[in-house]
Amino acid sequence: MAYSILLLHVLLLGGLGCLVLFFRGFIQYMIWVFLGGSVLIAYSGYRIYKRVKEQKKGLQEMLSLPMFSGRNVEIQLLGGLASVKVGAPGDNAMALDHAPDPAVLQLEDPASSRIRKLGELARLFENELITLDEYNRTKDQLLNGTTGP
Repeated sequence: MAYSILLLHVLLLGGLGCLVLFFRGFIQYMIWVFLGGSVLIAYSGYRIYKRVKEQKKGLQEMLSLPMFSGRNVEIQLLGGLASVKVGAPGDNAMALDHAPDPAVLQLEDPASSRIRKLGELARLFENELITLDEYNRTKDQLLNGTTGP
């Protein structure tokens, strides 16, 4: 569907270019350009409507899918010229590929990891959960990059 929309936009731009190059100008043929663009938009709308009917799903059924639950959906038409936001008012729309799960695994810089571990080690020592000997031994291991017994 996206390819057909892109193709229709390219055809529209190509048609406008032909009008400007081969005819007297864009202004004289403005009504024909408007009518041609309207026909292309109506045809695109018809194709979308036909596709939705083939899948026998309405907008409400599609929005009840798990990927849309609890999210606003923004439908943009004509490259963002017109848009419709579906969802609770005041909520921010989230992209469908947005991962709300904060447990995304990422690689950590060794220096950052060492600083984080030293901070945790200091917190354990301040809360008297480890002894001074354990604190010093573990701190030396972290700073020297060695592993203990």
